[in-house]
Amino acid sequence: MAVLTIRDALNQALREEIIRDENVFIMGEEVAEYDGAYKVTRGLWKEFGDKRVVDTPITELGFAAVGVGAAMAGLRPVIEFMTFNFSILASDQIINHAAKMRYMSGGQFKVPIVFRGPNGSAYQVSSQHSQALEAFYANFPGLKVVMPSTPADAKGLLKSAIRDDNPVVFLEQERMYGIKGEVPEDDDFTIPLGLADVKREGTDCTIVARSMTVPLAMQAAEIMQTDFDVSIEVVDPRTIKPLDIDTIVRSVKKTNCLIVVEESHAFASVGAEISHQVMEQAFDYLDAPVKRISCAEAPMPYAKNLEEMALPDVPKIIQAIKEVCYL
Repeated sequence: MAVLTIRDALNQALREEIIRDENVFIMGEEVAEYDGAYKVTRGLWKEFGDKRVVDTPITELGFAAVGVGAAMAGLRPVIEFMTFNFSILASDQIINHAAKMRYMSGGQFKVPIVFRGPNGSAYQVSSQHSQALEAFYANFPGLKVVMPSTPADAKGLLKSAIRDDNPVVFLEQERMYGIKGEVPEDDDFTIPLGLADVKREGTDCTIVARSMTVPLAMQAAEIMQTDFDVSIEVVDPRTIKPLDIDTIVRSVKKTNCLIVVEESHAFASVGAEISHQVMEQAFDYLDAPVKRISCAEAPMPYAKNLEEMALPDVPKIIQAIKEVCYL
C-alpha cells in the first residue's frame, strides 16, 4: 500500500486512465500548464501534451458542451470545474443534455463523461463558493453522483467513473485534498459505483456520513466509545446516486438508531431522502426518531467564527448521539 493524499490519489487515477484508454482526456480552466487550481492535474500536461490535457477559456457552459459532444462522439472527457459552484453555469449541459441524451436517443448515444472538482465549503470563501450541490444533481435521472472521503475511495471511484458509460458528477471536497491514507498499488484498482462502505463497525447507533463529514463522524465515534462506552457504526455511501440503501438499512436494523450528517442544507437534501427510505424499510427497528445534522439554513458566512457555527462539527454529532441513544 502506498500512502497518498486525496489530491495525489486523484492525480494517479487520471494518469492511469489516460494511459489505459486513448479516448480519455481532461479539459477545464488551468488544468494544463498551471497544473490545476488545486494541483489535481499536476504534471499531466507535461507528460501527455495539449490534446490529452486541455486548457479552456473561462466559460463553463462552453467547455461542458464541448465535453458532452465529445462523449457522444466516443471520447471519454473528464471535465474539471474549478469549483462546483461554477458548474451551475453549465447546468443546462449537465442536466438537459448529458443526463438525458442516452434516454432520449433510445440508447443510440452513450455519454461517458465525468464532471469533477471541489464541492461544498472551503475556508472563508463566502456564500457563492461554499455550496454543497450533491442533492441538486442527484435529483435528475441519468446522472450518477459520487463523493469520496478517503484517498483509496477517491482513486478507485474516479477510475470507475471514467470507465462508466454514463455521465458522472464526481464531487471532491477542497478541505480534504491534503488528507492522507493508504491506496492499493494497482493500476487496475477500482471501486464499483453504488456500493457503500462501513468505515467503522458498531452496535448502538448508525451514522451515515459522506465526504467531509466522514472524518467528523469517526472522531465523534471514537469519543463516544472512550467516554461513554457507546458503539457507533459509521456508513459512508460513497455514491449518492445510485444509493446503496441496503447497506444503510442493514446497519439501522442492527443498531436501531440513525443519524445522518451532511454538509448540505437540510431541506430537500440527500439526508432527507435517506431518512425517508429508512423509515419505509426499517421503521419498526428505530428506537428513536432519525436525527439530521446539516449546514445552517443560510448562505455561508464569510466570518470564520460564523462559518464554523454554520457547519457540522464533532460536538454537534456527539450531542445528536446522546439524544438518539437517550444518554
